[in-house]
Formats: sequence, C-alpha cells, structure tokens
Amino acid sequence: MGTKNYKLLKQDILPVLAPSLRQIIGQVADRKLKKILEIRLRSNNPLLLEEPKGELMITSKGEVTKNSRQAHTVSKQEVQDTLNLMTNSSLYTLEEELRSGYLTLSGGHRVGLVGQVIRDRAKIKRIKHIAALNIRFCQEVIGAANGVINQIINGSNDIYNTLIISPPRCGKTTLLRDLVRQISNGIPKQFNGLKVGVVDERSEIGGAYQGVAQNQIGIRTDLLDRAPKPEGILLLIRSMSPNVIVTDEIGTKEDVDILLEALNAGVRVITTVHGSNLAEVKSRPSLAKLFKDNIFKRIIILSRAKGPGTIEKIIKY
Repeated sequence: MGTKNYKLLKQDILPVLAPSLRQIIGQVADRKLKKILEIRLRSNNPLLLEEPKGELMITSKGEVTKNSRQAHTVSKQEVQDTLNLMTNSSLYTLEEELRSGYLTLSGGHRVGLVGQVIRDRAKIKRIKHIAALNIRFCQEVIGAANGVINQIINGSNDIYNTLIISPPRCGKTTLLRDLVRQISNGIPKQFNGLKVGVVDERSEIGGAYQGVAQNQIGIRTDLLDRAPKPEGILLLIRSMSPNVIVTDEIGTKEDVDILLEALNAGVRVITTVHGSNLAEVKSRPSLAKLFKDNIFKRIIILSRAKGPGTIEKIIKY
C-alpha cells in the first residue's frame, strides 16, 4: 500500500467507518496498515484486513490474531453504521449504485456490498439488509504502463487496437488506467496525445465520485461513469468524437458487437478480458468475432508471477 495510500486510509476510509471500527483499526500498527489493500466487514464474523500475502484477523485492541475467537466480531449494527456514514444516511439517493452491488467513496475507493436481493422479474431491483462490506483501496500506480506504452503507440498520432488478458487481481485495471493517462496526456517529443473516451461501467478506471474522476486519467479524457458498455460507447462516439475508446472486462456478445461498431466508425479500441492465456480467450464463442480478422494488433498477457502487473507476453500482429 505504501505511504501515499496509508495517508488515504487515514483521510478517506477511517472517517466513514463505524466509530467502534475506526477506533480498532486506528490501533493497528502502522507497519501493518501500510500494506492493507482491503477491509472486510461481515456481520457476526471476524474483522479482516487483507494484504498482498493474505488476510489478518484483528482483535478489539487492534492486534493481529490467528484465532477467530479472539478477533473482533463485526456486528450488524457496525455494518449499518458504516454504510450510513458512507452514504450520508441517504441510501435511497444511491439506489442505482447499490443495485449494482457497490458504491464509490471520495478518493475513488470502491465498496462492494451484499445482502437481501429484491427482484423485479429476472433483474435485481435493489439490495436491502446489507450484511457485508468489502472496502477496496484505490490502487493508482502512476507509470504502471511505462513498460508497454511504446509497444502500443503507432507513430506520433495513433495507437494499435489493444487487448489486455489477465486473471483476476493481476493488475489489469491499474495498467489500463495508466495507459489511458499516457495516451491522453501524450509523451513529450514522441507522442502527441489523443482524445480518449472511457466507459467505466464498474467505476474502477476513473474511480469517479459524483461524476468526477478521482484518479489521474489524462487531460484529453472524457469519462462516462457506470454506463453499460453498448449504450455508453455509442453515446461517447456521438457526443465527444474520441480517437480511442477504452473499457474494462468485456465478455458478452453485446460488448463485442459495440466494439466492432466503434472500430467501423474509425475509433481505436483498448479493452480487457479475464483469462489466463490467448488460447483460452479465443475459445469463448462470445468473443470469436474479435479474433476473426485479427482486430487487435497488440495483445498483452498479465500474471502475478512476479507480483500483480507482471507482463508475461506482448503479442504483435
């Protein structure tokens, strides 16, 4: 997590935790807090802090324990109090976010939530009786794309259509975010910078809070937060005339169709997909159209072999 994100923990996260949890976590040793990536609050279960090497159970005195019986048991009221602080006690105003199963805090930190689902036919209408929260710290890494940016830019004023393949939690969104920033800002004496349209369906690229990106995504970037990809990409093409469209985690036939439409409109595309290797991704019927005509001229494959963001291979066509 490091010193920068440790400050963000103090500034953005602790103030929106239930007072009792704020006090407990505030007692955890600083050397431990600097490594924390997530805070897990599950009603009637131990308080858990997650770091790169695993999870830590925390006692009511802020000490690390391996015994779940010694750990502080998070109460349903503590979950509710935390949610009230995060939403300023106005859950109804965030119904759309809550229906998606997450909300975004100031600073771009993301909070996942689960509880009782209320359905409207086959769709989720809302979630009530929230039973657990997963607070994920925003992991912005300036320069994360330094190792690949020169493989993606094509001369001083163009880029290659690019696909990032990655298993979960291998740094794909961190890489994607920094690619957006560098393509948007340009590189002095090398690359002019392009207009980038970002469809951020899960609020992870920009980490928007009240519509404003909390992460650095560049001076020529237009962000459409929480929009479904098909509608969002069309809206950006019509309204903002981007040179590049960027989105995260494609997978459905509808995602593929709209990307092809963007390409037909002369827009470059950068996107990501979950997978371990190219063969696995190519085998999915919903993605077949994307590989039929070698649309992607650059394919980046990530892993955790040397930590999140390990670049296993860059395939060029």
